[in-house]
Amino acid sequence: MTEEKIPTTLKVILIGNSGVGKSSFMNRYVNHRFTNAYRATVGTDFFSKRTVLDGETVILQIWDTAGTERFQSLGTPLYRGSHCCMLVFDVTSSASFGALDVWRKEFLVQGEPPDPSDFPFIVLGNKTDLSDREVSRRKAQQWCEELGAEYFEGSAKADMDVEQPFKRAAQLALQQVTQLFERTQSLCLTCLFFLFLFRFDDKRYITPYSTKNTHWKIQDISG
Repeated sequence: MTEEKIPTTLKVILIGNSGVGKSSFMNRYVNHRFTNAYRATVGTDFFSKRTVLDGETVILQIWDTAGTERFQSLGTPLYRGSHCCMLVFDVTSSASFGALDVWRKEFLVQGEPPDPSDFPFIVLGNKTDLSDREVSRRKAQQWCEELGAEYFEGSAKADMDVEQPFKRAAQLALQQVTQLFERTQSLCLTCLFFLFLFRFDDKRYITPYSTKNTHWKIQDISG
């Protein structure tokens, strides 16, 4: 009897200004529900959903953070450990779009990803069902191209194009987890190499040059 493989857990975090619809988009994707009653997120909100990527079952943890300055500091510690970040804005608000660069930079500082230059971001424009649009698709796509991020847009209220952004976020998050595992494995192999190197050469040992610095040297103790 074969053991069931434990699903990989992927952490995706949503950040952006208050009122852009982060909670609504997440709730529509996970629970297939939408409410017109606005409730600002205090600190963080969290949902979990099982999904299948290339035949592999994964658990997608979606974290929604507060967009207001008052509660923003409560959410920033949870940036750490994320595998993908979704920058959310309201297409009817130029201000929310303009704030994305600040949100992105804050995430890179607070989240401390292992390789900031290779960390996956998805930019998500919400409320495309509204007619008073201020940010064009072309403008958003151009900014994403400069950033190296992928762009999606849709409407939580109208249930338009909700699935694809999260599916892509899960794919990018899984790639991130795989890369981190490979780097860790490579580092472990390097450590093992040096461990065996010094274990079997009993004529050598490692000692610091002095107690004033952290430099090390190899001394020969053969007689």
